Amino acid sequence: MFQSPSLEALVQELKKLPGVGNKSALRMAFHLLRAPREEAEALAKWLVRVKERVRLCVVCGNYTEEETCALCLDARRDESLICVVEQPSDIYLVESTGEYRGHYHVLHGALSPLEGVRPESIRIGELVERVARGVVKEVILATNPNVEGDATGFYIADLLKETDVIISRIARGVPVGGELEFADQLTLARAFRGRRGIE
Repeated sequence: MFQSPSLEALVQELKKLPGVGNKSALRMAFHLLRAPREEAEALAKWLVRVKERVRLCVVCGNYTEEETCALCLDARRDESLICVVEQPSDIYLVESTGEYRGHYHVLHGALSPLEGVRPESIRIGELVERVARGVVKEVILATNPNVEGDATGFYIADLLKETDVIISRIARGVPVGGELEFADQLTLARAFRGRRGIE
């Protein structure tokens, strides 16, 4: 298809990015070819720099360039609350709501025995250690609403059931702007189970 092996290799690498198919990869590759050399070099520089400098926060597992991330160091946040998420990108989604002011714990995955993801493969042990220090009063499970996320949530809840910590799960149900006719049965059932009084 290509007269240039380098262009073909670039397209193949771009297709490895999440959500990028053949057309998108082609569009990006041709954009980079048309762009000034400095723009492509800047992109390459920052890709390398991110891989060199960004690491996991020693406390929560979020991405940071320091030993401890800014969220963990923020004294205004409630350290008695820990929101458990699967990936660092989930933190940005929760933070965008402006509703949560506690701390986080990133698992970096969800339990999936078929794919070889076991409890020791993700950061569940580190969560148990944080809870054991006695500062945490509530663990909020914000794992994905799928089989793996639910299994992970149940596993964590079972591990922590002997502690004095409250275990809660974020509510799930019909999204704002959604219509009931398009909601699947499981989502609708969860919406009914999670109902609450009108404030």
